[in-house]
Amino acid sequence: MKTRTLGRTGIRVSPYCLGTMMFGPAGNPDPADCRRIIHRALDGGINFLDTADVYGGAGETERIVGAALAGRRDEVVLATKFSGPMSDDPNHRGASRRWIIAAVEGSLRRLGVDHIDLYQIHHFDADTDMEETLSALTDLVTSGKVRAIGSSSFLASDIVEAHWISQRRGLAALHTEQPSYSILARRVEREILPVCAKYGMGVLTWSPLSWGLLTGKYSGNGQTPLSPERQKWGPRHMTDRDKHAAVEKLLTVADDAGMSLTHMALAFVLAHPGVTSAIIGPRTMDQLEDLLAGTEHSLGDDVLDAIDAIAPPGADIGVTDIEYRPPAIQTPALRRRPPAERGVL
Repeated sequence: MKTRTLGRTGIRVSPYCLGTMMFGPAGNPDPADCRRIIHRALDGGINFLDTADVYGGAGETERIVGAALAGRRDEVVLATKFSGPMSDDPNHRGASRRWIIAAVEGSLRRLGVDHIDLYQIHHFDADTDMEETLSALTDLVTSGKVRAIGSSSFLASDIVEAHWISQRRGLAALHTEQPSYSILARRVEREILPVCAKYGMGVLTWSPLSWGLLTGKYSGNGQTPLSPERQKWGPRHMTDRDKHAAVEKLLTVADDAGMSLTHMALAFVLAHPGVTSAIIGPRTMDQLEDLLAGTEHSLGDDVLDAIDAIAPPGADIGVTDIEYRPPAIQTPALRRRPPAERGVL
């Protein structure tokens, strides 16, 4: 499998990044089977692996990954993330120096490694000054516990602010961003991907199959039942009529191009010049084998033009409830004046 440079780090990574969110109670609860999947991915040419401390609950997925990498650590560019809640304690989350120092030690211990190649802020922490976060991450880079730092699901303005602080304070800079990007979710083409390109950042995209919709196995008539996980976290996304209508048209495009919709969707993401790797998240060995079979495909301009006609560039299709929603959207008080101040006079 060909490799690409991860931003300006000089680290070479495979175009497919093995995502591990499905390893553990939320997906595949068999650690031995998860280890076999990880080993098959490595044998298949994938050298990039992404996880997070919150996956599996209480770090279970990191433990599975760590056990699988025993004896093969040097073959892998290992990425993990922090800032999600690790317990009911309000200080066991976020991007404060206090938590970052504790979180990295927990991840290193669970993964069974002495360093993390890419340490990412899982979500923007509006309660913590960015300089505080970058200062703590800089210390981790200087100490050798972390090789490079990145962000996940940041707004374009968050990325620019982080680089501004890094440049003026002499702190480590974000080398990567991890946004959601797929044929059905193209809004990041407007600002996120161009901003990342401007700052020379690598981009590893999550949900290139739009949480399974772009496999073609879910239809609008509900014949394929949704898993409890999808029912809980993505009910509107998985049942949106506009999305299903687009998928039906995309199935025809993929068929005309002589490939499956799954393979076309992955090739689409990797065709963007700003994307370094697409994160694949197999739950089973069969799913991984199918994904690996897609590495032989690339898309011509005719196929990309046909996709653009169905899913307009820079736009999302339908509603979604699986993406990160910043405080300005989640908190009514941040977008509504107090009642007494709403009048014109």
